[in-house]
Amino acid sequence: MSTKLIFDARRLTRVYGRGPRRVVALDGVDLTVHRGERVGVVGESGSGKSTLIRLLAALDSPTSGSVTFEGQPVTGRPERELGFLRRRVQLVFQDPRGSLDPRMKVRRIITEPLRSPLITRELAALDPDERVRELMEAVGLDYAAADRYPHEFSGGQRQRIAIARALAPKPHVLIADEPVSALDVSVRAQVLNLLSELVDRFGLTMIFVSHDLRVVRHVCSTAVVMQRGRVVEAGPAASVFEDPQRDYTRELLAAVPGFRSCPPGGTAPGASGGATA
Repeated sequence: MSTKLIFDARRLTRVYGRGPRRVVALDGVDLTVHRGERVGVVGESGSGKSTLIRLLAALDSPTSGSVTFEGQPVTGRPERELGFLRRRVQLVFQDPRGSLDPRMKVRRIITEPLRSPLITRELAALDPDERVRELMEAVGLDYAAADRYPHEFSGGQRQRIAIARALAPKPHVLIADEPVSALDVSVRAQVLNLLSELVDRFGLTMIFVSHDLRVVRHVCSTAVVMQRGRVVEAGPAASVFEDPQRDYTRELLAAVPGFRSCPPGGTAPGASGGATA
């Protein structure tokens, strides 16, 4: 893994509301992500996971603190100056039914990032039709289906379309926010394995958000444990899960039946043969 620093977040804090309705969603978080790293962010609902990635991706602004991406400051910059981030950082969301425009055909959905005025100059040499063909094949979908609509696909297939769209502008970083939690158990493993293969194939850095410790253990090299808006433990995933240093991490692990007997890597959690995602 390269030592090049991709993300450097310092003292990130995000506060919503004021007075008695004031909520501290993120409280002084430091995080570094290096090229080629697979960082799993875990914690209970409300721990600050989604807020953290929204700040990293500049979908929201911190109340205080800063984010740099590949050495360039992100915090405080107007949207028109964030083209470098928009192309190089792409997201895959939890529910493909909500993230895919039902009025668009798959061909247009996948090429949507290529039409952004913030990034088109860097991608002018790409042939959109050829890119659609390449990516549909990469995620295991038939190119002949490029002129169909999202509702004509299964849930797992829709998430494959969302992954293809995220890969379209040749990003450096893929942020996956609970990417399999809305899928049937029978297809989760297939999508997880596909995601892992694509990260390797395209040399991506990945930030993977999940409440499922088994999934993070399977796909990530680094684990970041969050509680109440703070990072309470972080380090190599094997060390965090095999020898947790904080009581909260131990409690999370103890709540997962049979976690200790599930080896890292290998077959994805929930794997079952037969079903096609």
